[in-house]
Amino acid sequence: MQRIIIAVDGYSSSGKSSMAKQLARTIGYRYVDSGAMYRAVTLYAMRNGMIDADGQVDTAAIVSALPMIEIDFKVDGERQLTTLNGEIVEDEIRQMAVSNNVSPVSAIPEVRHRLTALQKSFGIEKGIVMDGRDIGTTVFPDAELKIFVNASAETRARRRYRELLEKGVEANYEEVLANVVERDHIDETRAESPLRRADDAIDLDNSAMTIEEQNQWLLDRFEETVKRLPK
Repeated sequence: MQRIIIAVDGYSSSGKSSMAKQLARTIGYRYVDSGAMYRAVTLYAMRNGMIDADGQVDTAAIVSALPMIEIDFKVDGERQLTTLNGEIVEDEIRQMAVSNNVSPVSAIPEVRHRLTALQKSFGIEKGIVMDGRDIGTTVFPDAELKIFVNASAETRARRRYRELLEKGVEANYEEVLANVVERDHIDETRAESPLRRADDAIDLDNSAMTIEEQNQWLLDRFEETVKRLPK
């Protein structure tokens, strides 16, 4: 069967990573969480004093450090673990402190250029499911299947809040909601690769869907796409 590239874009905490990951597992494709890559750069910047307590970002320092930042993924059972310079940082990059700083770091053009090049390299042989904000518009504009996922800010905040609590992370719903709204604004208005729906993307509002329903919906779209490909 011909292998394809599947781009799943959408707003933060819309469930796109979970469904993309499950599809990749079901069809035997590689999964790449592009958002984790931006979170890893943000974590590096935080650890090295490039973001102060007030959230002010030292853009020049981050750009200078990019050659020293290596990001990859390891698979442990059913979990995909993000590594930063060889260290597994999967749990640390999901903390609210990183969430609160990732959008301004992601808006830095040099950061986006560096990570976009790395993301493109992952898809050279196809057979990949990648989720993010600009996968179908910038990273893989020729992807055979593009999905754009959305849900209300309140729905996404509740999902994120529950996820944090399940992981044992202290969280406040109002803070999580404020973070979701702020990230939406930054993602939509940044000058470099802003969040937008690709013209040929299929919309999915999963506000009222169960996890099982959205997973089946995405699998159905994949099977329809593959059937339409030239033999």
